[in-house]
Amino acid sequence: MKIIDTRNLTDSELVAKKREARQEYFNLRLQQQTGALEKPSRLNELRKDVAKLETVISERRLGLKIQSRSAKKAAPAASAGTAATTEKKTKK
Repeated sequence: MKIIDTRNLTDSELVAKKREARQEYFNLRLQQQTGALEKPSRLNELRKDVAKLETVISERRLGLKIQSRSAKKAAPAASAGTAATTEKKTKK
């Protein structure tokens, strides 16, 4: 699950997905202890998915607005150009 997909979910969907992921993680841990786990890498995937879900829930609770990476890359380029022109004007 990508973080962009996670941010597009509603609050109730986030809580439901988190509950499902935690339940699946618990079941896989039990399988691991009994030696029946076929795909151990799934544990890491689920752990990271739960972390992403909790991060988005926390961001929403705190009222944070998160920009995508593409928007962050475009913003410094635009502000750097204005800083250069301001610097040229002050040197004269």
